[in-house]
Amino acid sequence: MTTTDPSAAEIAALIDHTLLKPEATTADVDALVAEALELGTYSVCVSPSMLPVEVPRGQTLKVAAVCGFPSGKHSSAVKAAEAADAVRHGADEIDMVIDVGAAKEGAFDRVQADIAAVRAAAPAPTVLKVIIESAALTDAEIVAVCSAAVEARADFVKTSTGFHPAGGATVHAVELMARTVRDAGLEVKASGGVRTLETAKAMIAAGATRLGVSGSRALLGTAEPQVASDY
Repeated sequence: MTTTDPSAAEIAALIDHTLLKPEATTADVDALVAEALELGTYSVCVSPSMLPVEVPRGQTLKVAAVCGFPSGKHSSAVKAAEAADAVRHGADEIDMVIDVGAAKEGAFDRVQADIAAVRAAAPAPTVLKVIIESAALTDAEIVAVCSAAVEARADFVKTSTGFHPAGGATVHAVELMARTVRDAGLEVKASGGVRTLETAKAMIAAGATRLGVSGSRALLGTAEPQVASDY
């Protein structure tokens, strides 16, 4: 983002338009794609069981799928298999959840190995985003987990699933994550509680280059604000 005051259209182009509700149907995903195309978002993000997602021919809309979601407590082998299957079914990007418990106990080698397993199963050009649940971590843990993502050759670090009771993205966490990974060429996705243009702009100013938003229409000001889920 080259401007300090991005327009709604510029913000839309950074959004992963997200639908991860357990009750989501195929019709809901079709509506998600139509809305994403209307709003001009970067991608749609869905549960792996909803793949493949039909994107009209000639459109550049990307498709992301989550992996190990939302707890991160799946084995690395299961996460790797899930990621590989999602790519086979058309996912351009994978948003994986780390084992937050491993981070909390300082087992950052396990965190790195977990990310590396998914990276191996979904190599470039698939984009790999690593969800760290930043609100559940100390600053030192955030830095260590982001460093593990760098070593495991991820493409992004991402704040939150939107499901954790500790909360979602904060400006502080995004700034810290961006400082940690920027020199290594990784990017930052802010997700969880990004519901307004003001919040989106604050996250971008802090270093986020992608936003996870479920209420994209309301955020972009194209509809009356509604209660939106965090993810």
